[in-house]
Amino acid sequence: MSSCLIISGGDFSPFTVPAGAFVIACDRGYAYAQSCGVRPDLVVGDFDSYSGELDPGIPVQKLPMEKDDTDTMSALRFALARGYQEITLVCALGGRLDHLLANLQAAVFAARQGAALRILGADTEILTLRSGTLRLPRKEGWSLSVFAAEDRCRGVSIRGAKYELQDAELTSDFPLGVSNEWAGPEAVITLREGTLLIVLSRIR
Repeated sequence: MSSCLIISGGDFSPFTVPAGAFVIACDRGYAYAQSCGVRPDLVVGDFDSYSGELDPGIPVQKLPMEKDDTDTMSALRFALARGYQEITLVCALGGRLDHLLANLQAAVFAARQGAALRILGADTEILTLRSGTLRLPRKEGWSLSVFAAEDRCRGVSIRGAKYELQDAELTSDFPLGVSNEWAGPEAVITLREGTLLIVLSRIR
């Protein structure tokens, strides 16, 4: 199994499991898994948001209530320790703003560990890019935004979009890359230094 799916406890959004993926459910994420007919390979949590029964055949990593990591971050650390380089987070958006921000920071943490992580929701897809190139096929009816996840991201180029950039610098205190759109069949984002959060949003 080369990829991992982590089911978090934010707002519910229907999801599918990539073929062969290792599945981790975080606390309330176990109820979400059940509602989608998914049997996780591991359940992680302090169980402050899920108090129902657990399948006795599924391994459980019980966490203390008082801890530094969120349940999702603990699951992410597990996935990274197991060597998964393609990680998808679902049901990780909406809900409490503090946990949403924590999930975005967890995504940046994973990128710095060399993993390709994405967060999927019904109307949002978030990807990370660290010093490289990302090609994004056109998504009709969606916007494309690029944010610096570090103080400074250098050598940012965007091609195939309405508003292009060439070897620019994005900073974490000014949203220069917000609300772009495709101008061709694909957008190509290149980064020389730093970490980017790339947000695709359905236009309503």
